[in-house]
Amino acid sequence: MPVADAHSAVVRTHALRKEYGALVAVQGLDLEIMRGEVFGMLGPNGSGKTTTIRMLCGLVLPTSGSAEVAGFDVATEAERVRRRIGYMSQRYGLYDDLTVDENLRFYASVYGVVGPGSADRLADHAADLGLTGRLKQLAGTLSGGWKQRLALACATSHGPDLVFLDEPTAGVDPAARRTFWETIYRLAARGTTILVTTHYMDEAERCQRLAFLSRGQLIALGTPKEITTQFGTASVEDVFVMLQERDEAEQAALRGAGHG
Repeated sequence: MPVADAHSAVVRTHALRKEYGALVAVQGLDLEIMRGEVFGMLGPNGSGKTTTIRMLCGLVLPTSGSAEVAGFDVATEAERVRRRIGYMSQRYGLYDDLTVDENLRFYASVYGVVGPGSADRLADHAADLGLTGRLKQLAGTLSGGWKQRLALACATSHGPDLVFLDEPTAGVDPAARRTFWETIYRLAARGTTILVTTHYMDEAERCQRLAFLSRGQLIALGTPKEITTQFGTASVEDVFVMLQERDEAEQAALRGAGHG
């Protein structure tokens, strides 16, 4: 297995492209995301975020170009890629009728965390995420914030190099969101790379770097401050709104031309 040092790129893409027939969903994506980085991927609907993530997870083959995750090629070593990543969807994926402990042990077993030492490892992991006092509680009785914390624990139970967080705090109250982000940064400090998609722009500004996609292209990459400076806006939210309005105007123009 490739061994990456503390400053290596966990994600590396070159000229990554995905076509669906005549539709180019992602075109010419060059990107590096470093070990232990909290990285945000933003863009309006249809910008290419989901397709990019599906390629990085080894779920969709690129049409051309290349991508490596944790040192493995997503096209030829997809199974190895999937062993080194975790994924937390905005969709609730826990089992309500299982306890916190049972959910955690189930997902850990799916990721291959079994055998001698696994119980101690999971106990330490649960303690690290503040779940020790709730291990016997049914997941269905947890509040939204605690469910998100458990979902994160399940997604990281195998110590992945990279965790994808897809709208991770949707529907969660502000206090729980703040606690969740503190946990994210603790994981990153230990070397886990975090890739976040979110529509909460205050969360986007918590990311160390951001990539803005628009109509399948990478149009901005940098820290939140660098992004706002590039676009001459006061906030990341202003950039997002600007892109969304531009994309909607272009789509409307294309529809109009089609009826002309």
